[in-house]
Amino acid sequence: MSNKKPIKRNALGRGLGALLEDSNTTSAGGKDELGVVAALPASSINEIPVEEIETNPFQPRTFFDQEALRELSESIKVQGIIQPITVRRLSKNKYQLISGERRLQATKLAGLSTITAYIRTADDQQMLEMALIENIQRENLNAIEIALSYQRLLSECNLKQEELGDRVGKNRTTVNNYLRLLKLPPDIQAALRDQKISMGHARAIINIENADQQLAIFKKIVAEELSVRKVEELVRELLNGSSKKEEKATPVNKEKEVELQQLQAKLSSHFGTKVFVKSDEKDKGEIKIPFVSVSDLNRILDILEVSL
Repeated sequence: MSNKKPIKRNALGRGLGALLEDSNTTSAGGKDELGVVAALPASSINEIPVEEIETNPFQPRTFFDQEALRELSESIKVQGIIQPITVRRLSKNKYQLISGERRLQATKLAGLSTITAYIRTADDQQMLEMALIENIQRENLNAIEIALSYQRLLSECNLKQEELGDRVGKNRTTVNNYLRLLKLPPDIQAALRDQKISMGHARAIINIENADQQLAIFKKIVAEELSVRKVEELVRELLNGSSKKEEKATPVNKEKEVELQQLQAKLSSHFGTKVFVKSDEKDKGEIKIPFVSVSDLNRILDILEVSL
């Protein structure tokens, strides 16, 4: 009696390891779901012609350091591929890359005609999740690429924030910090992507609500090469100045003001976005939670455990 495990269809959303483990395999001499005869189990290592492998359309990385690719290429010439790439079979002599784009590019650069690979079976949504998680965990993505990958996992793979944290091995606060970067003006996002400013700079700027003020501080950072600590000081001064103006316009009990600021800070941290809490002399007020997109709104609703 065969000990072959049945195909599992519910792997999506349980992490890269689960997806790879649960992917369909083919026994020696059998056929896979495309009707292609397989000489080796899909979980074994195979040598595949590089010309038969097409790139992954779900690749989250948009930039590859050419010098690093050349160094990897030289290493592959000497040592070969240490870690096989992972592909899915599309037809008899056609494969699609799941993970390992740098290794594939470096192999081509080295002039090699074949590459070692694992063959897996995955649908488009599984391909997307595997590619995103593999890159987040194994590649040195810049902060914006990580943030975009997190956003795609939330919106396109239908993951909730807590599930996303489990998949990528990060707590919800860390995930929120990356997602908040996508609310910055495009010029600042581009500078962060191009490493003109650091994640620390961006996290300080995001605490300012006004986009014009954000851009003004960003330009000052670039022009004067300000440290993260200096930027944090500038942001505190700006926020304190705004608070003093509001205080002059609407006098509020000092103790009550401190409590409202503490509440506002806690809510902002909890929701991963700047939350506004206002109260008048009669203890009437409002709590405002801004959102920048439908997916951002759904993220907030998930935290509130509210379904539409």
